[in-house]
Amino acid sequence: MSVTAPGGAEDAVSRDIYRAGMAKLPAAVNIITSIGEDGRCGFTASAVCSVTDSPPTLLVCVNRSNQSHKAIATSRVLCVNTLAGPHHEALSMAFAGGVKTMGERFDGAPWMELVTGAPVLAEATVAFDCRVTRMATVGTHDVMFCEVLGLHEGGSSEGLVYFGRRFHHLT
Repeated sequence: MSVTAPGGAEDAVSRDIYRAGMAKLPAAVNIITSIGEDGRCGFTASAVCSVTDSPPTLLVCVNRSNQSHKAIATSRVLCVNTLAGPHHEALSMAFAGGVKTMGERFDGAPWMELVTGAPVLAEATVAFDCRVTRMATVGTHDVMFCEVLGLHEGGSSEGLVYFGRRFHHLT
């Protein structure tokens, strides 16, 4: 199936068609954490990618309606915690929102700190401790450019990706 938009942004493909297409784009599963006035916070995200290695910079997209957005925008720090294999599925779901309080999301997993004070998942495949250097608003999200100040490797050689609206494990 092919769908094309005839002109500018007002003619873009529909939200449903776009979301269906994005479901076919495999993405690493990450927990983005930060600190704010109310303490630790975090959410599950796949909209993360490398920008450059000089200086080491990641791009993280955060919905402005997400309850962690204010803490990140104010503190200007976050950690990208890349999840490992099947044992991290439940943690990913806890941070995806729903019934757990922000504090409960952090229960059941070992956390530490590096440079910024943002929570670092000790078991993450890799964790990037970052300072937000720039933000740009696009639609419902803020695109955050994040300079990596610290890096932690949790020792796992596994990965967790999301594709086709479900988890897949990489070994």
